[in-house]
Amino acid sequence: MRYEGNIFRPPSEAYSYILQVTIGCAHNRCTFCSMFKDKKFRVRDVKEVFEDLLMARDRFRSVGRIFLADGDALCLSTDKLLAILQRINELFPECERVTVYGSPGDVLRKTPEELKMLRENGIEIIYIGAESGSDKVLKDVCKGSTRDEIITAVRKIEDAGIKASVTFISGLAGRDGWEEHAVETGTMISEMDPSYVGLLTLMTEPAAPMTREIAEGKFKLLTAEEVVAETLLLVKNIDVKGPCVFRSNHASNYVSLRGDLPRDKEAMLAKLRMAMKDHGMLKDERFRML
Repeated sequence: MRYEGNIFRPPSEAYSYILQVTIGCAHNRCTFCSMFKDKKFRVRDVKEVFEDLLMARDRFRSVGRIFLADGDALCLSTDKLLAILQRINELFPECERVTVYGSPGDVLRKTPEELKMLRENGIEIIYIGAESGSDKVLKDVCKGSTRDEIITAVRKIEDAGIKASVTFISGLAGRDGWEEHAVETGTMISEMDPSYVGLLTLMTEPAAPMTREIAEGKFKLLTAEEVVAETLLLVKNIDVKGPCVFRSNHASNYVSLRGDLPRDKEAMLAKLRMAMKDHGMLKDERFRML
């Protein structure tokens, strides 16, 4: 297998074979993100992808899961994606699922029929970074998508029989807009009703444009206690039919939450209220990482 640059994958794909079908991110302008700043976006030749699949087949006895990288691999034409999926099915009959990163725009450009074909050929989950339910925050961080576009994209994924795994970021609005960010994110989750929700907490690296905004005082980070208050307000505003798997147990988070919504909502709220009173429950900064 051959890889270019740093490789990123969702936490739940820790044991998956990662297959680069694109290099970098086609958007690559989000101010909080540094993941693909070292790469110029391009689509890999399908022949190269097939060669990597053959190398993986020779190396691994069994491959249960495959994740298609990089940042928005769903931007490939449906024909190319189907060709790759069909090759995966031929070489890895034991593969239980194939997953992929996709931007809201990638999803919206696919027809419902195309998404159903991708599902029928093995795509089980599409990971989408929504980040916030607030249009102001989305504009401030140069997300390139609106609240309505993201909700429409997630519903389109779910309607096609594919599971949407949607990620949001605590603290993304800073101190000036945390309440709007929390409320709008909670109500957005309610409207889109996805299969999975992941909540990270903002941390930036030097290559992320937001790092300079923080250093110059233009963006004010939330304290750990303020992040918990924001998360509490966010969860309060989630009202999904479910079942929705909710995870806020990334290394960046101050308080680890995991449960199924709506069943475990009150238990998670209780844990957050307890953490607001007992700061000893908050993760020490030394142990937070991306």
